[in-house]
Amino acid sequence: MEFYQIIIAIVGGFLAGVINTLAGNGSAITLSILTEVMGLPGNVANGTNRIGIAFQTLISSYTFHKAGVLRVENQWRPISLVTIGALIGIGTALYVSHAQFMFVFKYLIVLMFLLLLIHRKRWIQPQVSGLPWPRPILYSGLLLLGFYGGFIQMGMGLFFLAIAVLGARYTLLQANALKVMVVALYTLLAIAIFAWQGRMAWTIGLTLGIGQLLGGWLTTRYAVRYPAINKLAYGLLIVAVGLAILSLFEIV
Repeated sequence: MEFYQIIIAIVGGFLAGVINTLAGNGSAITLSILTEVMGLPGNVANGTNRIGIAFQTLISSYTFHKAGVLRVENQWRPISLVTIGALIGIGTALYVSHAQFMFVFKYLIVLMFLLLLIHRKRWIQPQVSGLPWPRPILYSGLLLLGFYGGFIQMGMGLFFLAIAVLGARYTLLQANALKVMVVALYTLLAIAIFAWQGRMAWTIGLTLGIGQLLGGWLTTRYAVRYPAINKLAYGLLIVAVGLAILSLFEIV
């Protein structure tokens, strides 16, 4: 790695860690760095990207748990469903073209943006009343969510927040805490499988991971103390999704 690549990896990883912890889609940054700056093939970048995600989500999970925000006692069902879906997605990622899935992703991200705009009050004000989605719909969504995260990861946090906030009626902070823990669990499995298939660039991934760990740790410590975190996270969601749409549809 050249010196400028190391700097880009650490700074970009830090920004991705911040965005992933409060919102999602930080992998849009890290995957771009891995493919465009580091020159990795798409399938190797997909595996290598999981190293930094593991760093970030493990430290964020610990910090959320220590602050009393993350409680796993009654969360075994969503954790299990997402993990099962992720295992299927990881296996699929070894055989399906990245380009094929990106075609679908472009339109899913547009749907996510519309959900953010339509349900603005629910995202910002956790006291808004309402019933959760019917269990068959909610559980099916969690399985599909796990599949998506296992397959490519990019944008998974956004869809997880949509299901947790709109479907299960979590607050945005509670949803973020559960999100980082679930992602940490299946990402460790993904790393083992991608490494077994020889699709990891360890030096590059570890360098990127240093930045993501710092970004995730600092953001989590700040998030649990900030009373208006829902508004900040919602703003980051709007920006992250909007930029993703502009990039995916090559508007900018």
